Amino acid sequence: MRRHRASTAGMAAAALVLFFAAGVSGQAVKGGDAGTASLRAGRNLMATPVYSEAEDQKVLALFKGLRVADVVDGMDAVGLKNIGTMDASIHALWRDTQNLAHRFAGIAVTARYVPTQAPPAGKMTAAAYDAWAGDWYDKRSSELYADLIRKGTALVIEDVPGADVGSIGSYNILEWKNRGCLGVVTCATARDTDEITMERVPLYFKGPGRGIRPGRNELESVNRPVVCGGVLVIPGDIVVADGDGVVVVPRAQAEAVTAYARKIMESDQDGRRTLYRKAGLKEDVSVRK
Repeated sequence: MRRHRASTAGMAAAALVLFFAAGVSGQAVKGGDAGTASLRAGRNLMATPVYSEAEDQKVLALFKGLRVADVVDGMDAVGLKNIGTMDASIHALWRDTQNLAHRFAGIAVTARYVPTQAPPAGKMTAAAYDAWAGDWYDKRSSELYADLIRKGTALVIEDVPGADVGSIGSYNILEWKNRGCLGVVTCATARDTDEITMERVPLYFKGPGRGIRPGRNELESVNRPVVCGGVLVIPGDIVVADGDGVVVVPRAQAEAVTAYARKIMESDQDGRRTLYRKAGLKEDVSVRK
C-alpha cells in the first residue's frame, strides 16, 4: 500500500509539473506579460559586488608573498579543485628572476570586448581615417573601465578570441599602472611588448597582437563577470599571477584559501632554506621570510 501511495503521489506531482510547464510555455508564446517583454530587452543575472578600497587592501594583505602554486593548493583544500586556474596559455610576458617583480595579487576590475559587426574603414584619406578611428575609440571601443582602477587593481580583459588586436599597449598599460593597477590579464593579445617589458608592468596574455581596436572590437561591458583563460572572473575576486600562470580566488573563499596556502608556502621556504645551505647556495628572495 505504501508503494502504491508513493507511486500515486509521484504521478500527481509529475502531472502538476507538466501542467505548470505547459502554462508557462503558453505565456511565453503569447509574449503578453511585462516580465517577458522586459526579459526580451536583455537582463544581467549575476550581480557585481562592490567593495571599498579599504576592504580590498585588507583582503590583499592575506595574499602577500603567496605563489600561484600555494593558492592552488589552498583552493584544493577548501573544495575548489580545478576551479579558478586559468589555462596555461595565459602566461607572463616577462619574468624577473631576481626580485620576482612579475608576480602580483590584485583585486579584479573587468572589461569585455566583443567582435564588431560594423564594416571596416575602407580606403580613405589619412585625415578621414584618423577621424574614423578616433570616433571608434570614443563611441565603440573605449577604456571606460580605467576610471575604476585604484590601488591594488588587477585589470582582467576578456577580448576577441583569435583577433590580431592590441587592446593593450605600452601607453595605456603604463597609464593603468600609474592609477594603481598591479597587473593586467587578458585571454587575448597585446602589442608594444618590447616596451611593456622595459616598463616592467606585469602582463599575462596569449601572445603578441599588432592591430588597433578600431575595426576589430567593441567594448561590451565594464565590471561585469567575464571569462578569461577558461575561468569565471567576478569583479572583486582576487587574481594571483606568477611564472606558473594565473589563478582566480572567489572573494568569499579568500580567508580559508590563504590560511592553507600560507602554511604550504612557509613549509616550503623552511625546507628549501635547509637545502640551500647544504647545496652552498646563497639565499634569495624566494626563501626569505
